[in-house]
Amino acid sequence: MLILKDLPDPKILTKFAERYADANIEHVIHFLTLLRVGSDLSSALDGFLASYGLLQGRWWVLILLMREESLMSSPSILAEKAGVTRATMTGLIDGLDKEGLVIRVTDLDDRRKFQIKLTSSGQDKLDEIMPEYYRRVGELMGKLSSEEGSDLASILAKLQTNTDAFK
Repeated sequence: MLILKDLPDPKILTKFAERYADANIEHVIHFLTLLRVGSDLSSALDGFLASYGLLQGRWWVLILLMREESLMSSPSILAEKAGVTRATMTGLIDGLDKEGLVIRVTDLDDRRKFQIKLTSSGQDKLDEIMPEYYRRVGELMGKLSSEEGSDLASILAKLQTNTDAFK
């Protein structure tokens, strides 16, 4: 993913607004800032998880499995919940399986079907990561007051309902 490190200033955006009538400079600045912060947070999270030998995709699979009471789910449901293709999920599962963090459990009634199960090693990996993850989330989000955090969540939810603007 390309991350724009040098956000344009209003002067630069004015050139675009002169050429493109729908360019609202204030909206563009807010949007680019939001994208930049999201990209920076995602990169920082990847760096944190890499120190534990994971990246976000595989970490999210472990999280999704831990959320299940049985610690199991089908690959297609995991793909849906993670917002990735089944092929991408297969690659994530293969890597986790190779490291012993998950296993494939064959359905006894239909041997063509299987579930993915979080192993004790996978749970141990999460137990190693999550305390520090929560500490860091607390440090980051602790910069906001409770009211600011609520306002941010509300604003982001409002934007999320309008992501169809790009479809």
